[in-house]
Amino acid sequence: MKFKYVAFDADDTLWVNESYFRETEAHFSELLAAYGDAETITNKLLEIEIRNIELYGYGVKGFILSMIETGISVTNGSLPEAVISKIIELGKELLNKPVVLLDGIEEVLKALQGKGYKLVVATKGDLLDQERKLYRSNIEKYFHHIEVMSDKKEANYLKLLAHLDITPDEFLMIGNSLKSDVLPVLNIGASAVHVPFHTTWIHEEAELEGNPAGFAEIEKVSDLIEAMDL
Repeated sequence: MKFKYVAFDADDTLWVNESYFRETEAHFSELLAAYGDAETITNKLLEIEIRNIELYGYGVKGFILSMIETGISVTNGSLPEAVISKIIELGKELLNKPVVLLDGIEEVLKALQGKGYKLVVATKGDLLDQERKLYRSNIEKYFHHIEVMSDKKEANYLKLLAHLDITPDEFLMIGNSLKSDVLPVLNIGASAVHVPFHTTWIHEEAELEGNPAGFAEIEKVSDLIEAMDL
């Protein structure tokens, strides 16, 4: 057994997430339809979201603030109070969306645990929101360690490995984002499995050149059972 720890991204790897954001973006664009078309509003929101990541980090709360800032921007400072209230309501609805596990997740976690792997959640986002979703998911019991990271860069993964007291060759990361779950992991000498999700935030899009060592891609997470001989 090469790996000691197998880590999973949370959003869109364990459970549905980005689809909810897209739905909220659509409602947000409808709220501001008097000030611009949906594409213009969405592009402005993306621009402000990315600019704010350094201040707010990832997650719904930063998204709410970015929606309000976008509204102020596209209305030239005249965003109605009622619309601000509705944006906050949209954010709260997003925080309370049901946790829908992706097909085969629990079967894979059981199989990995049965083979002696220690399992980790390695995700980014708002700490309270991710803890809430993990609790609602009913799969927290499978994980040896939960790590909610401020970002997913090489330094963040090296810090995680140091905490787990393992070397890169003992670590396998599984996730839907090439940018966050694959490239930085490969760059530190660990291994990664990419499981594409049908919807990806544009800020998470990236390309992988060639077929680097330690990398694999599967169509769905349940394919891990065969790929890892579980």
